[in-house]
Amino acid sequence: MKLGVKKLSTAVRLALSLGAVIAVGASSTAFAQDTGNQSTQDTASQNKAKTLQTVVVTGSHIRRVDLETSNPVVTIDAAAIKATGKLTLGDILQDLPAVTGGNTNPQVNNSGGTGGSTVGLRGLGAQRTLLLINGKRIINQDPNSIPADMIERVEVLTDGAGSVYGSDAIGGVVNFILKKDYQGATISTNYGVSDRSDGQSRGVQFTFGQTSDKGSIVAGLDYNKTDAVLAKNRKFSQNAVSIYGSANTPLYTFIGGSTFPPHGYIQLPGTVANPSKGIAASGLAGQYGCGIVAANPGASGQNTATDYHCFGNSDKYNYAPVNLIQTPQERTSLFVNGTYNLGEHVTAYMDAYHNKTSSGFQLAPSLFGTLFGGKISKDSYYNPFGVDFATGANAFRARLVSAGYRSANFGSTTDQLHAGLKGDFTLFNQDWNWDAGFGYGHFSQNLITRGLPNQDKLNADLGPSHLDPATGQVVCDSGASGCTPFNPFNLFDPNSVKALQAAAVPAISNAFSIEKIYSVDVNGGLFDLPAGTVQLAAGADYRHEYTSSTVDPLLLIDPATGNCTLGSQCSSPLSGQYFTREAYGELFIPVLQDLPFIKSLNVTLGDRYSYFSSFGSTNDVKIALEYRPINDLMLRGTVSDVYRAPTIGNVFGSAISDAPKLSSDPCDGITTAGNPACVGVPTDGTFVNQDVKRGQQISGIASGSKFAGFPLGPEQGKSFDFGAVYSPGYVPGLSVSADVWRIYLNNTITNIGAQTVLDQCAAGVLKFCPLITRQGLTSANPGQIVHIIEPTGNLGRTDVSGVDFSLRYKLPQFWFGNFTLGMDGTYLSRYDQETAPGTAGNVVYHDAGHFMPFGSSQAAACPSGGGICLFPRWRGQGFLNWNLGSWDASWRMRYIGRFQNGSKNASQDTHPAYALDGVVFKYGATVYNDAQIGYNIEPLNTRVDFGVNNLFDKQPPFLYANNTLNANTDPSDFDLQGRYYWARVTVKF
Repeated sequence: MKLGVKKLSTAVRLALSLGAVIAVGASSTAFAQDTGNQSTQDTASQNKAKTLQTVVVTGSHIRRVDLETSNPVVTIDAAAIKATGKLTLGDILQDLPAVTGGNTNPQVNNSGGTGGSTVGLRGLGAQRTLLLINGKRIINQDPNSIPADMIERVEVLTDGAGSVYGSDAIGGVVNFILKKDYQGATISTNYGVSDRSDGQSRGVQFTFGQTSDKGSIVAGLDYNKTDAVLAKNRKFSQNAVSIYGSANTPLYTFIGGSTFPPHGYIQLPGTVANPSKGIAASGLAGQYGCGIVAANPGASGQNTATDYHCFGNSDKYNYAPVNLIQTPQERTSLFVNGTYNLGEHVTAYMDAYHNKTSSGFQLAPSLFGTLFGGKISKDSYYNPFGVDFATGANAFRARLVSAGYRSANFGSTTDQLHAGLKGDFTLFNQDWNWDAGFGYGHFSQNLITRGLPNQDKLNADLGPSHLDPATGQVVCDSGASGCTPFNPFNLFDPNSVKALQAAAVPAISNAFSIEKIYSVDVNGGLFDLPAGTVQLAAGADYRHEYTSSTVDPLLLIDPATGNCTLGSQCSSPLSGQYFTREAYGELFIPVLQDLPFIKSLNVTLGDRYSYFSSFGSTNDVKIALEYRPINDLMLRGTVSDVYRAPTIGNVFGSAISDAPKLSSDPCDGITTAGNPACVGVPTDGTFVNQDVKRGQQISGIASGSKFAGFPLGPEQGKSFDFGAVYSPGYVPGLSVSADVWRIYLNNTITNIGAQTVLDQCAAGVLKFCPLITRQGLTSANPGQIVHIIEPTGNLGRTDVSGVDFSLRYKLPQFWFGNFTLGMDGTYLSRYDQETAPGTAGNVVYHDAGHFMPFGSSQAAACPSGGGICLFPRWRGQGFLNWNLGSWDASWRMRYIGRFQNGSKNASQDTHPAYALDGVVFKYGATVYNDAQIGYNIEPLNTRVDFGVNNLFDKQPPFLYANNTLNANTDPSDFDLQGRYYWARVTVKF
């Protein structure tokens, strides 16, 4: 498969080939000149040039003297990392203006809890941002797994780099540069606590190093622990809030909750009657005036119709208080980074780290009901209604509070190694560098799930039963061992409590991944032009990745129903692998220099060929331009091919239970047959999808492409960046830059949500139709959806553009101290997503400046995988640093611009269709302020730091999304803990 423009690709390959040919021809001239006499001035100039240190800047393999190149790079050094008071690199990186769009972090409880963080540059998701260490790939793309104390600086490239680094470098690259030449030892200890006396954190870091003529070593230990914070301890998160209405009707806000309450949710048709239990022949509708009832608190639930009342909003379960807004986490890391000189021109190197993370989440108690395969027999001794409750029949829902909270403990281990030989040599009278290395990564995760009752046991307990007159005990008709009948209509009965606790057993699953990389790289000069040296970088690598997982039998999903023994969070084992073979070349050409209005003009060409065993080959090119009309001003531009290959999870991903919400059902009110999306739906015009109407979740099965039978190829697109950097000589210490950028992607790899599956089938895209299962025409609820498979596939197009700007200014020295200020910002001008280009069901969503809540059509395309995402137009951060003698201080600000939820335009409405039609909520900007002060006690080689993050205790915006948001806000973008104090003591030896 070819990616990019064929002519452009051919031109770049031709230029690289010509460069090598010209180098051979030029080499004889260079050697001839070396034998002749040269002036002392020329020799001195050459010697001086050789003393200038060259470096490789993120975004290129070419070694340069200039740090400011065509690549837009933001650098965060170790001092800036320390000044934040934050313990993990993920927390720091998520503050960058270029990071947006629903990234995971330890504040994310539901669908989180792993202790990890993700970094998605340009709002394109973590899967389109590549993390590196010293320019090399790592297996675990979680920055929290990298010990912060081993990092010298972080370089963030906010530009596509497919030709340089290969797959995934679409939104950009985050490159962690390790410490080196470290002398002595340092130990630090830190403590933090919120203004509400919770969320305590503590940590210890120890680093030592030694440098000599033979080499260097840096090693250390990093330990940190953070406590959980309950949602009930913050006003904005202690209740599940609902709001209903429309643009033309009043809005109603109330404490909402789940329709799986402890006292039950019982839905029966009007024909159900059981006179012996006091239920009249007219059924529930005649008895109560409604079709859904709940048990009265304290009632037995089995004796008489007076035990029940019509289900109302007050019966809904407020699940919010027991959720977490800060998940617990504990990390221990060991790291080492060293070099050893084997000779004058050969050095052995190695860097490695080991990280162990313990973390978890906590959710409200488990759900039980017919929606997830629960059953209650009409012949159960405790069933007063005399009918079966089952999928496709009469509905029953309950919250199994006696089983305890749903929770999970994750034990994650990361081992990463890079080792090899590197050196230098002379060729064509030019300096060259080489590197031959091996990379090995191993990631494993053990998951223990608690609070999920064994549904098979519950269904057996709720099967046919009777009162044994001899013993006075209720027994199962089956006589099966371990069968314990209980009353599902009174879950607080002692026998019910005992049965539920016995059924709630832990489940254990695990997974591991291995990555091996072999690579060879060279770079150096080819020949000299009047404007400078033409340079070439080239290399090849082989990469193999393998992933395997096992699932506890209790969590093993039944693909036919989407259910499992424990009822929810069902999964299935995964096993898959692929390999790649890649080769690249990069050519730097200095075209002109020191001419009128041309201080310098440089061109960089790049090309990468990649073969993937999972789908085939790609070829990706890059053209970059640097132009300095004067010494103070640089204009730059880059055009790059970008792509993302399908991951093992994308291809081999196993079936996993999901609970999506539908915003609409195209089969509502149909009067004609033949639409394949509406199999089982009555055609008399009366059909209404009850889950859509009530805003309820349905049963879904998310999976990889193979499980669903979908073909899967790479994403492909282009990245553009054009900017300027101005460093005026008349204002020493000042530098400003601005970059206009755009990225577009075709055939985006996405988990295709239930709504899209339903809409595409209804629009005539037949490959989606087998993924939909409805109840049959002869069932109790004909046409209602049983489950929808949500596959991974190539569907959609993304077009993102904006402007970055940056300012750095080191002020002149004052008697009262030295000051440095800086500011970085991003304006998002466009974030457009097409759901299904080229099909009748295609919709273009314009998401810039919008919040997409769970359940909305746009949320299905969120880069985080269909949860929630926020794309404010403006994001920024700034800082002011001061130092005087032994004192220093910093003030940092983070800005999240205004945004809205909802739209007057029906096609752009971000609300689920069952509520808030045409309602627009507008939210103002949020500004966070952090302060830090430090003092060096030089006689004791000790430093003390104290800081306050979120100094003014700014609370997150309250986002109305009808019971679907963790904490009623966006935990990916906003601070949930509030004001937070921290202190650190550092001692050097």
